[in-house]
This record gives sequence, C-alpha cells and structure tokens, in this order.
Amino acid sequence: MSNIPADLSYTAEHEWVTAPNTEGIVRIGITDFAQDALGDVVYAQMPEAGTTVAGNDVVGEVESTKSVSDIYAPVSGEVVARNEALDTDPSLINSDPYGEGWLLEVKLAEADAVESLLSASEYEQQVG
Repeated sequence: MSNIPADLSYTAEHEWVTAPNTEGIVRIGITDFAQDALGDVVYAQMPEAGTTVAGNDVVGEVESTKSVSDIYAPVSGEVVARNEALDTDPSLINSDPYGEGWLLEVKLAEADAVESLLSASEYEQQVG
C-alpha cells in the first residue's frame, strides 16, 4: 500500500496539496503512488514564480526513465515558488515525494479551493 498522509488533500491525477497557510499558499507534489508508477525521475519542469495557473490545467511535467507525465494544477492561483532543488536532483521526487520532492507552491485564487479535492481515504480508495 502506498504512503498516503492523512493531513494532505489529493487529486485523481495523483497530486497532493497541503492545507493553505495563513497567506493562502499551498504546496503541491506528486504522490508516493505516482512516483512509484513513474519509476526513476530524471527531470521535472515546473512553471516559474509569477505564473498564473488554472485548476486542472497542465502546468508542468515529470520525466522518468519509463515515461513523461503531465502535472496538473490541483487549484487555481499564482505560482509563488518552484522547487529549484529538483533542477539538480529530480530523484528527490522518488526519495521524498511528500517532503523534499515537492514541486511548486501556489497562492490560492479561492480560499476554499482545497475543500473540493479528495481526502486521504477517498484517494486511498481510488488507488487501493
């Protein structure tokens, strides 16, 4: 069974989202299930800070030794940071998908956007 932290929200496309902080910023990454399915990640492309993203739009890609997978924005808002550590060490996505392997941070366009995402138990039912 994949590692599915209960304190995160999830999408059907295997992204995870933290609860918004006091500034309305969430951190986004791909799930343990997704990184395991991808295999060894060799490259990650994410939008630059200042980019506006719309929920469900393709915002980047993760390339592995097996395939290239699109990354979808789980929420709408403005990218405030991308994980620049992935430029030199994309394998962080494999080794620590919920920690050092995060992809981007987005300032939410709508404060309650995360509420429409899947809970950990709903996501677990989907991948289980």
